[in-house]
Amino acid sequence: MDYLQVFDISGSGLDFQKLRLQAVATNLANVYSTSSKAGAAFKPLMAVATAEQSGGSLRGVGDMQLVERDVEPRLKYDPAHPHANADGYVEMPAINPVDEMTSMMLATRAYEANVSVLSAAKTMALKALEIGS
Repeated sequence: MDYLQVFDISGSGLDFQKLRLQAVATNLANVYSTSSKAGAAFKPLMAVATAEQSGGSLRGVGDMQLVERDVEPRLKYDPAHPHANADGYVEMPAINPVDEMTSMMLATRAYEANVSVLSAAKTMALKALEIGS
């Protein structure tokens, strides 16, 4: 395998893990956001991607995007809240901070693994240059 392919694959992996971390950060920032009477509650985000393949071999992470999760908001009873509905319930995003922190740790570890792959490929390429000279 060409070293440039390794760099491309790991680089796309880094980009995807960064996108996952952005989704987690956005979700955690909005965990206590309420819906107004005019709008809907914040929908949690998640990063999705496709595998990029060429000729049956993996070429890295393909199209990446943030999409809204299809979940119903959780209802919290708080009749004094200004965004409460007629029954006294406030719509809150269906975000579990523990799940988000777990996702953050997984994305961080995957990011670190891609950095390690890049570092190892760089070391191998440098050693190959030393042998050739």
